[in-house]
Amino acid sequence: MSSVPTINAAERERLLSAYPDVFHRSFMQRWGLLLISAAVFVYLAFCFAFFNVIPTFVNGNWDRAAIYVQDWYSWRAQPRLRFQNDQVVPQWTSRRQYPEGADINWLKPNADSSRYTVTFGSAGNRMEVTPSRVDVYIDGKLYPVTITRDRASLPSDAPAQMEQDDNKVNVYYGFAGQAEIRTNQVYVQRRFLGWANFFFDTHSPFWGRSLPEVVGLMFSGERLDPNQSNASLALDNFLNNASWQHGDILSKLMQTLVMAFVGTLFGTLVAFPLAFIAARNITRSRAANWGTKRLFDFLRSIDMLIWALFFTRAFGPGPLPGIAAIFFTDTGALGKVYAEALENIDDKQREGVRSVGAAPVAVQRYGVIPQVLPVFISQSLYFWESNTRSATVIGAVGAGGIGLKLLESMKTNSDWDKVAYMVLLILLVVFAFDNLSNALRSRVMGKKGH
Repeated sequence: MSSVPTINAAERERLLSAYPDVFHRSFMQRWGLLLISAAVFVYLAFCFAFFNVIPTFVNGNWDRAAIYVQDWYSWRAQPRLRFQNDQVVPQWTSRRQYPEGADINWLKPNADSSRYTVTFGSAGNRMEVTPSRVDVYIDGKLYPVTITRDRASLPSDAPAQMEQDDNKVNVYYGFAGQAEIRTNQVYVQRRFLGWANFFFDTHSPFWGRSLPEVVGLMFSGERLDPNQSNASLALDNFLNNASWQHGDILSKLMQTLVMAFVGTLFGTLVAFPLAFIAARNITRSRAANWGTKRLFDFLRSIDMLIWALFFTRAFGPGPLPGIAAIFFTDTGALGKVYAEALENIDDKQREGVRSVGAAPVAVQRYGVIPQVLPVFISQSLYFWESNTRSATVIGAVGAGGIGLKLLESMKTNSDWDKVAYMVLLILLVVFAFDNLSNALRSRVMGKKGH
């Protein structure tokens, strides 16, 4: 059995005197990590209390949030069954998903339109709507709701899926939908998976046709419009879809990309010469160095969103404020990065060019730029990629692009499926530009992608 090695007193004293920092650690070295952890914990606890994080989560309207999430991947048909002259008259929202006179399998009138049957998923979950009474069926059991001039009344044996809300009755059928029974109408919300009329709206001759039918008409069918081919008509109907507005959304998306590209390009072109003035080893003038660097600090210290608000007030809504906001912010940020890269170059290459009698401009061209150009291009590509995302945010404050369109759809509180569509487009574009930027940066820096 091996024994544990020991050292004598003399060796111990020698080690203590030779390495005092190892054996005699300061207070912060011994307890610093614990104190920092405790300080972080106290800070987070203070933030939770100061910003009321826990009460906000507890009192949040999670039911409404769940409905908004459902709207991202499903759609709602929302007819209002109004009571007029002892008849039930359906009225639709502006984004009606069915053409006039369509045969809707879940919404059926009787012969004289005095009664409508609304089905929620199965025959056991339905409503028989008349102006004086609504028969609510939940799992096959009847719960009649009587309607008077002043009130819709909940039956005494109503289940948890039904509730009295002042003078109206709410009925919930889970994901399939819900209804509000009022004194003058029944407001129905019927939910289905998917996005309604995504390719063609109800005014298109391609509406309601299956994909094989549409493809067949586009390439071999008889012309639906004598003035253009079916393929051209299908593309026109898709882009001018009144519900989804594909043409307008794609146009705004291209506007966002142009804003990011032009703003980054202008910022690069202006930051490039200014960086040579800011670099202390290039321009031997303290005043010029200090002034240019403070200009960079000023431009980048004001957030891009603030610049966008300022230029929106100056020029009005549109892409120009967005381009100007990106240009100003990137000039400051890129100028600082470029100047730091210039100040860290190897002077031997520059001295070598100068030793052969080259002019000052030639010294910078052949002695400096080859060293920093890969860094400059790499940073500009990164900022271009980042600005593709930022252009969406500043667009929401009036700087044009898809951001403004996104905000408009959010404000309606009923177009969350369109919001999901635009968010998906933005994600795809950002993903594509991220990969393109990475590939270009790897090529510029001389690395092969794996």
